[in-house]
Amino acid sequence: MLTELTNPALVVVDMQNDFVRKGAPMEVSAARGTIPAIHKLMDAFRANGKPVIFTRYVADPLYRPLARKLGWIGLLDAPTCACVPGFMRSYGDAEGMLDAAQVIDELLPLPGETVLDKIYFSAFHATDFEERLKALKVDGLVFVGTVTEMCVEDSARHAVHFGYPTILVEDAVSSNYVPSQRATLDAFARNYGWVMTADEVVETFRLGQLAAI
Repeated sequence: MLTELTNPALVVVDMQNDFVRKGAPMEVSAARGTIPAIHKLMDAFRANGKPVIFTRYVADPLYRPLARKLGWIGLLDAPTCACVPGFMRSYGDAEGMLDAAQVIDELLPLPGETVLDKIYFSAFHATDFEERLKALKVDGLVFVGTVTEMCVEDSARHAVHFGYPTILVEDAVSSNYVPSQRATLDAFARNYGWVMTADEVVETFRLGQLAAI
C-alpha cells in the first residue's frame, strides 16, 4: 500500500486550447474525452482542501534545434504560433477567439491556484515547481492531462526522483497513440508509482485517505 498522504496535489498537465480544442494545431482529440474525469478529480481535491495545480507548455526558441527530429516543433513558430501565450485563435468546438496557451474553459483554474508555465516536457525541469510544492506542503502527486507519454510521463517520473509518491490516473490522461499510452502506464505501474482510475482516487477521499494498491 502507498503510505497515507496528508496533502496530495492534483497536477493537470497541459490541458490547453492548442492541445485539446477541435482543430487545434497540436490537437490530441482523446484529451476531450478525459475532461469529465479530470473535472471530477478537481472537484474532489478542492472539496477536500487539497491543491490543484495546472501546467502549461509554452513555446520557446530553445526547442527549435529539435525541429528536424520532431516535426511539430515547427508549429511553435509563426505563422502557426502554437502554444504562444497571447496568440488568439479560433477552434472548431468553441466560440470566438481564444488564447492558444490558455487552459481550456472547462477546467479553468480558480483564483489563487498554481499555474506553472514550462518550456520543456517535465514540470520540474528549469522551473520552480519543487519550491512551489514545498510551499504548499505537498507530500504526493496525482497526474492527469496530456500527452501521456510526453509531458505527463516526464513530469511524473521526475516527481518520483524528487521523492514524491506519485499516481497516474489512467482514464484522465490522453495520447494520439494508444500503444504508447498503454506502454507508459504499464511501465510506470511496474517501476515508478501507481496507476489508478479517477473513481478509485475519489473513493480514497471518502475513506479519509489517499492510498493505492
